Amino acid sequence: MNNQTLEQSRPLEGSALERARSVDTYAPAVDIFETKDQLTLLVDLPGVKGDDVQVHFEKGELSISARTAGRQPEGTRSLLAEYGTGDFFRSFRISEEIDSSRISAEYRDGILTLHLPKVEAVKPMKIAVKTA
Repeated sequence: MNNQTLEQSRPLEGSALERARSVDTYAPAVDIFETKDQLTLLVDLPGVKGDDVQVHFEKGELSISARTAGRQPEGTRSLLAEYGTGDFFRSFRISEEIDSSRISAEYRDGILTLHLPKVEAVKPMKIAVKTA
């Protein structure tokens, strides 16, 4: 993968994602794989419901956000809390080598899978050599 294809970034000012809740925010762990046709991102979002995952692409920035509910049952008092809960946020700058109109995503068992197809022009291809 070319470092220019996908790089971590900070959210764009005026981005569609707004911080309205006062909870901790974590950067989820992300694995990125490349094939000749696409990049695949696997994003760990433990404790998140599928309806609470948002993926947004604007001005070359891919943003991933997810909301989680607290783990403490209502009417209880916390005696020990070793696992921090909060929302997730991560963003990446996407180069023009990715066909943004074909980005797709699915969420299952706490893992968001993003497919970022490459534009046809940057895919490697074999050129046939004709002989006379």
